[in-house]
Amino acid sequence: MVFIQPPLPQTVQRVPSCRIICLCYQPPAAWDKELRAIRQGMLDLPFTFEDYLLDQERRELTLRGQVVAVGPQVFDLLLLFVNNPDRVVSKDELLKAVWGDRIVSESTITSHINAVRKAIGDTGEEQRLVRTVPRKGYRFVGRINGDLTGEARQPDIDERSTATPKQIPSPALVLPDKPSITVLPFQNLSGDPEQEYFADGVVEDIIAALSRIRWLFVIARNSSFTYKGQTVDARGVGQALGVRYVLEGSVRKCGNRLRITGQLIDATSGTHIWAERFEGLLDDIFELQDQITESVVGAIAPQLERAEIERAKRKPTESLDAYDYYLRGMAKLHSGSREAIEQALPMFYQAIELDTEFASAYGMAAWCHLWRKLNGWMADRPAEIAEGIRLARLAVSLGRDDAVALTRGGHALAHLAGEVDAGIALLDRARLLNPNLAPAWFLGGILRALHGETDTAIENLNHAVRLSPLDPEMFRMQVGMALAHFFAGHFDAAADWAEKALGNLPGLLIAAALVAASHALGGRTEKANLAMQRLQKLDPSLRLCTLKGWLPIQRPEDFARFVDGLRLAGLPE
Repeated sequence: MVFIQPPLPQTVQRVPSCRIICLCYQPPAAWDKELRAIRQGMLDLPFTFEDYLLDQERRELTLRGQVVAVGPQVFDLLLLFVNNPDRVVSKDELLKAVWGDRIVSESTITSHINAVRKAIGDTGEEQRLVRTVPRKGYRFVGRINGDLTGEARQPDIDERSTATPKQIPSPALVLPDKPSITVLPFQNLSGDPEQEYFADGVVEDIIAALSRIRWLFVIARNSSFTYKGQTVDARGVGQALGVRYVLEGSVRKCGNRLRITGQLIDATSGTHIWAERFEGLLDDIFELQDQITESVVGAIAPQLERAEIERAKRKPTESLDAYDYYLRGMAKLHSGSREAIEQALPMFYQAIELDTEFASAYGMAAWCHLWRKLNGWMADRPAEIAEGIRLARLAVSLGRDDAVALTRGGHALAHLAGEVDAGIALLDRARLLNPNLAPAWFLGGILRALHGETDTAIENLNHAVRLSPLDPEMFRMQVGMALAHFFAGHFDAAADWAEKALGNLPGLLIAAALVAASHALGGRTEKANLAMQRLQKLDPSLRLCTLKGWLPIQRPEDFARFVDGLRLAGLPE
């Protein structure tokens, strides 16, 4: 840096050709202001700290001349920190500067802070450069070098030959705080180079579809495809990319048939979690590609959730975070029993307490209240319904772009607040956000059935089964099919579907009611009487006069049919 005396103009100049910054003589106070302006990045000069250089103009972070790959939001976070080294940066400032005041969860912020630390060789335990100030925010505590040209000082030739270089390990990729996966390029086993594009297209579609799942961290296509044509070890890939799960597969063509195999591996242990084979005809290549993508994503999403639930179960209680409590609650919610729901609800509340913007946790808590209402388990019905509605509204407000939150929150609002039209609209949006989310299809199908759209309901429910044929909530799909067939006047089919649901969950009240009503309207009096005995044992307080507040049946003729069936079966007035 060169200081030039007057009479040069009192300005700051940058001379790219010789990379000299010329500053005129000014009083000390003015100098201080000018230096602060430069340091705050108002002139877009690079920052240097340790062996790192952060270039604002190029939006590039380098370590000893080697580019460190960081995402745009991670870069913005780091830039915000180094621009404010003398103070704590609050959460509100982070949201405004990096996310444009959008609502994001605590876990999202935490994962981005962790990514900043990884990029600059820091950790949450060491906090050598980025320090967490509890309940306040974050502060950059590294020493920013005084070279205002932004050029990191390079050692002289003599220094290079004699000095011992400082050994700084490459930033290690630690696992994100949510499930993480990479989809490797599928091997083309057909021997036909023309099929290469198809295999790549399937993988790209799977990556895009998985990326719509908000609770999943997915490695971008360009990084995954660096392994194309290589024989790789899943554990090594997981370490290199910082992910827990690896999906790999192959494509084989034989005549007009195409076979795709896929396997999901836990990269931390090398354990195979899931493997499946998919086949189809090449009559419509793009339709086949869509079908395979849908099948793969629909199959592995529940497997990933189950694997994460099992992992959360193994963690000691004192080390659980919001997501762990959420996963433990989900494991209970899937079973659907009264005891399980009573255990799940506090876990979702605990997740909310740890992360007050966890939209999906609000949705699941609301859904627990819905399930208690549907099965006659509520102790203080008005208070619980009001609480469920409060939670559901928070879920859909905080989770405007969260398919899970919209699905559970929207379904809860339909049942608890009677807002069936609004609930259908919310679940339709959830399906747009994530077309492969099976609950959005089967819960949406149930709402369509209650709305009188029986054909659409059956289509939605069939699609849910196709997406997730081994779903732990299969009994809910089955009772949805029973509802749709009952309102369509298909009493035999309704009874069959309701019996299947009871086989999976014997205490399911609505299924027991549908069995009784379907048999009665189908003229099977003895079976109807037996089914009514089971129904009254499950809920002795159920009466014809309470049915209106039990299910939000929208069409008067559907409600009348339901009442008539249960009256014939022997339900008291």
